[in-house]
Amino acid sequence: MNSDNFFVWDPDPILFSIGEFALPIPISIWGLVLSGILIYFGLQKITPQKTSKNRVDPPEWQFWGVIFGAFILGQLPFLIIDSPSFETIGPIEPRVYGLLFAFAFIAGYGVGLKLYLDAGKPQEEADRLLIYVLIATVVGARLGHVFFYEAEFYLRNIHLIPQVWTGGLASHGAAIGIIIAMYLYARRTAGTTFFWVADRVVFSAAIGGIFIRTGNFFNSEILGMQTDLPWAVIFANVDMVPRHPSMLYEALLCLIVLSALFFIYYKYDKKPPEGSLFGAFLIMLFSGRFFIEFTKETLADFLTGATFDMGQLLSIPFVLIGVWILWKKVKW
Repeated sequence: MNSDNFFVWDPDPILFSIGEFALPIPISIWGLVLSGILIYFGLQKITPQKTSKNRVDPPEWQFWGVIFGAFILGQLPFLIIDSPSFETIGPIEPRVYGLLFAFAFIAGYGVGLKLYLDAGKPQEEADRLLIYVLIATVVGARLGHVFFYEAEFYLRNIHLIPQVWTGGLASHGAAIGIIIAMYLYARRTAGTTFFWVADRVVFSAAIGGIFIRTGNFFNSEILGMQTDLPWAVIFANVDMVPRHPSMLYEALLCLIVLSALFFIYYKYDKKPPEGSLFGAFLIMLFSGRFFIEFTKETLADFLTGATFDMGQLLSIPFVLIGVWILWKKVKW
């Protein structure tokens, strides 16, 4: 198989690099924690309550005075008390994947906010949902990778589980985390049901899939199996084998799902039956994921040689749940 016949992908995943530089004084880590606590209570003190009739926001100098004052007060005790600290910052090397990950939440929030405003909901509710989904995505994706793909390793090295920056996020885990977050959010938000929230969040989830899978392409992650198809890609920083660009298949799948969601949303004049978008999303996305998995290398070693891999086994329940929602729960 002649590698000259295929597209060779060898990008630098780092956008730019800023070298290490020394700080004028050591910064205590525990001091930063104390500063954060002081900032919280300081801002509570100067910020008027929302229920106040004569609400006047504090001047900007007072706001920054609390920030810098809390930072200095937080560091002072640890000039004489031993504490872990750092004396340098850097090197700073922002990566394409990180940038695309951030764009996923920014774009997802923008679309989600529009859907909330279309329904006459206040922006504050959309802001609160963003926090729920952001935390659930990172925690769920990390724990999903830990328990679905490398449980044996991480049970021996529990201290490595929080190290998200070392890699290892699973989309199925993120999906489970987001579903739990939507349930908790709906329970704590008056006049909102789980399915209504889910019908809005799926737009952001599809957008996130487009950005994040494109980021995986830049990182040469989630590699496909060897193929001689004309659109095969050689990931030069891995090997010189032409492979399925499986992560781009998933990005394209998410784009198709997003288009279908908008079609349904506007077909029902921005008021689709509750649960219809969520059910359709689960069926379309995870059915597509099931078939795309056939092009991927197996990630879980214990499933090597099995008929289905972990991604397929995890996709089946989501598809069945989607069918159940459309059949039993949606009031067409």
